[in-house]
Amino acid sequence: MTVDPAGPADRVHVRAPGKLNVFFEVGAVQPDGYHDVASAYQAVSLVEDLWAENADDFSLTVSGSVDVAGVPVDDRNLALRAARLLAGEIGHRGGVRLHIDKHVPVAGGMGGGSADAAAALVACDALWGAELGSSGLHRLARRLGADVPFALMGGTAIGTGRGDQLNRALAKGRFDWVVVTSEDGLSTPEVYGHLDVMRGRSNIALAPRTPDVDPGVLQALRVGDAVALAAHVRNDLQTAALSLRPDLRDVLELGEGSGALVGIVSGSGPTLAFLAADPESALELQVALSVAGHRALHVHGPVAGARIVSE
Repeated sequence: MTVDPAGPADRVHVRAPGKLNVFFEVGAVQPDGYHDVASAYQAVSLVEDLWAENADDFSLTVSGSVDVAGVPVDDRNLALRAARLLAGEIGHRGGVRLHIDKHVPVAGGMGGGSADAAAALVACDALWGAELGSSGLHRLARRLGADVPFALMGGTAIGTGRGDQLNRALAKGRFDWVVVTSEDGLSTPEVYGHLDVMRGRSNIALAPRTPDVDPGVLQALRVGDAVALAAHVRNDLQTAALSLRPDLRDVLELGEGSGALVGIVSGSGPTLAFLAADPESALELQVALSVAGHRALHVHGPVAGARIVSE
């Protein structure tokens, strides 16, 4: 970034990661309509880039390697809401011009919008010299959405409550994933709602009383064992997502039949994540899925959370 020695930056570039839920247990719906969850998050190398410059008003433009046609550029966008929230917090009277270069699938279950919001918080904090610090930014992040605090933190973490009560998890080494994206997104509220309906009809197991992360997941992450992790990954939203998008089952079977240790729906979907034994296996899997006509990307984790990029 460019910095004025006498004051804050005049243009800030921030990079924030998408995420995978390597474990996701969903509790019963609460009176406020939300669900308690227990999640093991991992930030991965598929990232969002955001630039922020001072302006008289608040505005946003979007580009990217993914389809951004459905991305709002008004106050429905989390990044713009994050900027306004921070401005209100510190009493900033000006605006900001944001530009996002998106690479995380839109409505794909990998937290791209949350990454944008985290990036906007970090960028505007630096741009306006707010110096809120990690705790101040995390406090605002929790007001924007359950996944925004993790996009700030990055790495590997356990999330409880709405998913925003975070504790860093010990994680050794590198985990290689191949993600398969879909042109048609899935609505997160719709997937949660469908899960509740399926549980109400006793189509699937009832919600756990208190969601908790499988100890086997924590141990596998702690020692960096992809094979052990594959034995314990789980996503309670997967059954609902596959019910809404039955075509995804064929892709899961293809990936697991082409060398993946395991395949899983990422978050609320429809992005699929396949865990590979090592980088070479991931490359072979990426090729196999690409040859079959799917958009497959090789990513790895864990990576850092939202951070300023020097220019």
